[in-house]
Amino acid sequence: MARIGLLSISDGRDFVHRDVTDHIARAGADLAAVLRAAGHEVITAPEQVSSSELATSQARWLADQHVDVTVFHHSVWTFPHFTMLAADATPGPLLLVANIDPQFPGMVGMLAGGGGLDQIGRVHARAWGDLADPGVRDRILGHVRAGAAVSALRGATFGRIGGRPMGMYTAVANADQWMRQFGVDVEEIDQWEIVRRSENADPARVTAARTWLERHAAGVHYDGDRLTPELLERQIRSYYAMRELIDEWNLDFSGIKGQPELTTHFCTMDVAEAFLNDPYDWEGPKETHVTATEADMDGALTMQLLKLLSGDPVLFADVRHYHADRDVWDLCNSGQHATWYAARSADPAENLSRVNFHPEVFYFPAGGASVQHLAAPGDLTFARLTREDGAYRMHVMRGAFETYDEETNERLMRASTYEWPHAFARLDAPAEDFLGRFGSNHIHAVPGDYTGELRAVCRLLGIRYDGFGAAA
Repeated sequence: MARIGLLSISDGRDFVHRDVTDHIARAGADLAAVLRAAGHEVITAPEQVSSSELATSQARWLADQHVDVTVFHHSVWTFPHFTMLAADATPGPLLLVANIDPQFPGMVGMLAGGGGLDQIGRVHARAWGDLADPGVRDRILGHVRAGAAVSALRGATFGRIGGRPMGMYTAVANADQWMRQFGVDVEEIDQWEIVRRSENADPARVTAARTWLERHAAGVHYDGDRLTPELLERQIRSYYAMRELIDEWNLDFSGIKGQPELTTHFCTMDVAEAFLNDPYDWEGPKETHVTATEADMDGALTMQLLKLLSGDPVLFADVRHYHADRDVWDLCNSGQHATWYAARSADPAENLSRVNFHPEVFYFPAGGASVQHLAAPGDLTFARLTREDGAYRMHVMRGAFETYDEETNERLMRASTYEWPHAFARLDAPAEDFLGRFGSNHIHAVPGDYTGELRAVCRLLGIRYDGFGAAA
């Protein structure tokens, strides 16, 4: 949850400020209560801003608290230059909030201050209305989530394990641009580190993990060739190697190249990628660690933003096939889907009961298990950061996962690569529009509607929001 700085702004006339200070205090306490009820930490500036000196000193005081988002609260008419001075002393995302009250024209103060910020090019968000209105609360909290997500990116480290996979330009980004625009550093790590470190995994932990998978999965389909207990344990050892790299290099999110070196000569990273993205593993609950297959940098960055907004595991998939007769897409990629998507349950056993571990297909001669399941139905937000002529844009659309009767599910999965995880998605975008301008073969999603938050994120990051369908 976010660490929020709350600054209440007042009228600059001392005789007016004396009359409204109690109202400002009550209104500020009400706003703080809404934010805390949503789970956020709220740090309130010690004094209300009623002078130029206080505008600067109180904003600096909040900045020293290292808040993720700063809220300027306008519950009365406020002198606009207070907003300007406070904003100049405020790093990071800024939200202006105004009460709507005919007796206390906070809305006027917000518009005057916000207009001044527009004139100097200071990016900010605005929310207004009665805090008792659920729509108003949702608007405020959506902006807070967006601001906190952008703040959380700054100072983060992405672990890029390997280089460009199979010639994918869309999987490689400019590290200079990432630092300048997002504040994210890129740590380059060779895939040999996974191979080397996998030998250090505790054999007892590895065996316990394998038996846990055998006990809880719908099936572990050993064939004596592409999938053996030894190969599955090698994949588990690779997971532990990644956990070691994450801890040692303080990685906030990652991507693994995989193809072709590991998938041809060692084993696939399917098990490692699935469980890094999961909120649990065989040892219990854990923090999800966004991990993109094929070391897809912009994919991982999209996933990290969606994780920071939602708190949920994030889907990574190829746009594999379009069933035109159903207007449904098969989103399918080798082993990448977190097993959480099988049932979206807080109980790992319920999710794993729908997951099969199949021998890898001919693409991957090194073998290992492919983590196969069908994503549970539900509404989602789909997104992907792409670049057009070097400038970032965020593709966004709404949609839903669907499932059908068992025979239909099987037939549709076997139409592509059966052994891989599948999600049958009905997107709120015509196929012609999607295929005509979507800028990647990879797409990402989380349950729920985060289109508003993604609009706010794009504004804060200086990125063009590029919506499809109703999200346009």
